[in-house]
Amino acid sequence: MSNFFAMVNRMKLINRWSLMRNTAKENIAEHSHNVAVIAHALCTIGNTKFGKSYDSERCAVLALYHDLTEVITGDMPTPVKYYNSEIQDVYKDIENAAGERLLSMLPDEFKTDYQPFFEHKEEDQELWKMVKAADKIDALIKCIEESRMGNKEFEIAKEKQIQIVDEIDTDEVKYFIKEFLPAYSLTLDEHTK
Repeated sequence: MSNFFAMVNRMKLINRWSLMRNTAKENIAEHSHNVAVIAHALCTIGNTKFGKSYDSERCAVLALYHDLTEVITGDMPTPVKYYNSEIQDVYKDIENAAGERLLSMLPDEFKTDYQPFFEHKEEDQELWKMVKAADKIDALIKCIEESRMGNKEFEIAKEKQIQIVDEIDTDEVKYFIKEFLPAYSLTLDEHTK
């Protein structure tokens, strides 16, 4: 019996933004879906507009699993996770141990297929950069959504996320921000008119 996919299913139980008052809760399953959509879009933009040769589908799958270790570790709040380099190093070790534990839940014949989700391979480095960028964009989108609902709790987080995303120096991200991000501030009626 393998517990791996039952653990994947538990992503819906791990809430994000736990130290902040949210108008809409978000779990890591929802977040991972959003990151996969954005990462796929970034790769598609890179391929179509900038002559890159990203494997968009692989990037989307990497993104789907990018926070899976949090079913074991929980979602560590950013102010704690990045408080200092010592905590960052310890948390990385914890994430690695969680990844090894999850991988051990698979039958041996599948471990090689799922290992890249936990051990970043050299050949996937460019894709992981797109996943990381998509992760930051999704955090900004969450802040935009909360701000639209009048939640002042996210005002400073939104400014910080804008700065973080603006510092990502890739053509794909710049294009996404210019072309697609403004629509996240619109209402449903504005989208459909």
